[in-house]
Parts: sequence; C-alpha cells; structure tokens
Amino acid sequence: MKKAILATALLAASVSSAQAATVIGFKLGADYWHTDVSGTFADGSGQHQGFDYDSSAQTSLWVAMEHPVPALPNVMIRQNSLDADGELNGEFSFGGRDFNGPLSANSDLTNTDFVLYYELLDNDLVSLDLGAAYKLMDGAIRVEQDGLPGQMNIDSGIIMGYASASIGVPGLGLYGFADVLTGIDETSVYDYAVGLGWEFDGVALDTRVRGGYRDFNFDVNNFSDVSSNMEFKGFFAGVELVF
Repeated sequence: MKKAILATALLAASVSSAQAATVIGFKLGADYWHTDVSGTFADGSGQHQGFDYDSSAQTSLWVAMEHPVPALPNVMIRQNSLDADGELNGEFSFGGRDFNGPLSANSDLTNTDFVLYYELLDNDLVSLDLGAAYKLMDGAIRVEQDGLPGQMNIDSGIIMGYASASIGVPGLGLYGFADVLTGIDETSVYDYAVGLGWEFDGVALDTRVRGGYRDFNFDVNNFSDVSSNMEFKGFFAGVELVF
C-alpha cells in the first residue's frame, strides 16, 4: 500500500512538473545590428543641422515571458543601444553654445522597450502577437568643439503600438518574420524589423538563428526640448533561446 501511495505521489509530482514547464515560457535574445545613420537635430525650435555620420554597430538584448492566462498580457523588455558619431564644418547653436568651425557630434538614442502583448495565433505555420509598448529613451545628443560641449539629454518616453508576425515552413524550421513598433503620441517614430530565421529544436530549449533588416526612425519636435529627424537602419543578425 505504501509503495502504491509513493508511486502515485511520484507520478503526480512528475506530471505537475511537466505541466509547470509549459505554464510559463521564456525567451532570451540578442541582435548585432550594423547601421547607416543619417538625419538632423536642433535644440527646441532652433535651426536643424545635419552631420556626416559614420556607420556604426548597435546591439539589442531582450527577454520575454509568456503564460497561458488569456486575460493577462505577455511581457517583453528589450534594450536597444544606439550610438553614432558625426562631423560638421560650419555654424551651429546647440545646448546653450554657439559653434563655428570643425564640430563633432555624438547622437545617443539608446532606449528600452516595455511591451505588453497577446498571442492571437501560435502554431507551426502562423503566429501573430498584438499589443502596446512604451519606448523609454535614455540618451543624449552632444556637440563638441575644442573640448567644449553643448549637450541635451533625451529621456522621455513614447507610447507605441506593437505587432509581431511570423510564417513558418513546417518540418524545416524556416520562418519569415516582421516586428513593428509605431508611435501613437509621436506618430513619426517607428521601429520595424523584417527577416528570416531558422529554429532548431532541443530537449531543454529551442534555438532560433535570425537575420534581416531593421529601421528605427526618430522624428520628433520638442521632445525633451530636442527636435530631431534621425534614422538608424541596416542589416542585423542574432540568436534567440526559447525555453
């Protein structure tokens, strides 16, 4: 009798453990993004000025948590490091300083996406997520000449709509995807990526290798007292772990 009870308890524990493994899932990912950078900026309502920017490497890191409770949204947090250096030979007023001559600029548009979303479809052929996001900017634009800087911090947030879709080829692990963030209160701000990926099934976790094209456009007026029309765009490659 005791052996039967023990066997039943062990079976129940194993079933419970298996179910718990499917109740909450996690995704961890990282992208390397090689960008061409262009655009203009100004402080307040000043005259916009464009700099000659170098191509630069950017990174994105994210974690997502998904669960089976229909009424509650899933959560993703993605940190995007965006930084570019540029040069200009001319006149410009920025950050309370007047410049004239060879200038250097650093445009740091680093931001973090806080995303709440629902899975409307989730199968081997098609998946579709819809939700909303808050893109919190945490950067600055800095203009410098002869070691004397003029700087404006960019530290406000943007409410955005979110959509993510993928179409897979069953049995091959190949899929195409598109991820879109589009501004609601700042309608000219968007951040989208399209590409292809390959998923490799594992025992404890699945691995996804992905690559594609991403475009982040930051077109704002008097945002943290800065007006800007900056764009970071280029090809990326990355990996995502699903468990």
